[in-house]
Amino acid sequence: MEEIFEGVECPVDEEGNRIVIQVRNLTKIFGKSPESAIPLLEKGMSKGEILKTTGNTVGLYGASFDVKQGEIFVLMGLSGSGKSTLERCLNRLFEPTTGTVVIEGLDFTSLKPDLLRVVRRKKMSMVFQNFGLLPHRDVKNNVAYGLEMQGVSETERLEKAQVAIDIVGLSGYENSKPANLSGGMKQRVGLARALATDPDILFMDEAFSALDPLIRRDMQDELLKIQAELGKTIVFVTHDLDEALKLGDRIALMKDGVIVQIGDAEDILQRPADEYVSRFVEDVDRTKILTAGVFMKRPHDVVYMSQGPRTALKLMEDNDSTTIFALDKKRRLQGLVEADDALRAVRNNQKLNEIMITDIPMVNTETPMSDVIQLLVTNNFPIPVVDDDNILLGVVRPAAAVEALNVGGNMNGGGGDQ
Repeated sequence: MEEIFEGVECPVDEEGNRIVIQVRNLTKIFGKSPESAIPLLEKGMSKGEILKTTGNTVGLYGASFDVKQGEIFVLMGLSGSGKSTLERCLNRLFEPTTGTVVIEGLDFTSLKPDLLRVVRRKKMSMVFQNFGLLPHRDVKNNVAYGLEMQGVSETERLEKAQVAIDIVGLSGYENSKPANLSGGMKQRVGLARALATDPDILFMDEAFSALDPLIRRDMQDELLKIQAELGKTIVFVTHDLDEALKLGDRIALMKDGVIVQIGDAEDILQRPADEYVSRFVEDVDRTKILTAGVFMKRPHDVVYMSQGPRTALKLMEDNDSTTIFALDKKRRLQGLVEADDALRAVRNNQKLNEIMITDIPMVNTETPMSDVIQLLVTNNFPIPVVDDDNILLGVVRPAAAVEALNVGGNMNGGGGDQ
């Protein structure tokens, strides 16, 4: 395996992120004369027109993008949009008609069959919608199957299988047969089998689509938990927009074999590329997707602990406010000061730390606006947004809640002054 990649340098982007998958002008035409469809596509002929004219079916046309190390890259679209075709071209279950796929700097599309099998087995795994478990094998031996195909000894593969079983939360079910497992548990076995070989790249094709809604949400949460721990590079195919928005670091939205937009959830919700994308996302509850980081404003009305209650009163008066956040010299949030308490402190010669409220709700930049809105409803002050060191980054005011709820409007939240 090392010899295949010897001398091959993995590219990096401008921010220093390793680019694990590079896709350039990838096209897949199904039919007897796929090459004849390419010039027609270049002239702008539609998928339907090409089928009628040539008898060929356009599965994918002109896909180009990069997938960075450790990200979940979601291929999203309706049935027939080309998302599964694209994923199968990435791992060469389908041979592309034109274009290239480069894996960590290695031209994957040019590999001969014997080297292709080696790279597939060592570098990537796939999780399917229909589980694909062997009914006569128990959980541990299903999970160890990929390692068995690699020629790993029984002792070692069962040890690695146990690690994967523990990761997906199936400890105690090692000796159970698939027939005795629920749908969600079967999918966990499929995921554990994919993880057992320790692949760099994980391909997941509608992996949770066959599950009941509650179990599906549990598996989405489980995948995010596992990803936070392992940091795999994942290409995830789904037709469910809510699932794509929840899981995807970035999303490629597809239509008729063409990628119409690539971006994170906020890009797609706030800056749709065309009318098709706008219609696609119009019914999404943005408050569950958009985060406090989008709607927070810079906090002008803050007081430092060294300044005292008189300064706090003056700043509140200048900003026409009845509350103010108190920070230490490193801008770490210490608490909230209310005007009545500050006035009383001036009269009684008290310090800020004697009268400020320290038990206040705080959120981070990734907190969904749906949660922030609940806090705004139950509190009479802006909600502070802090980082892991408790440094105040911004505040979310009630006006931002109105903006977040305005799902039909032109949303321009984020970062500026109010």
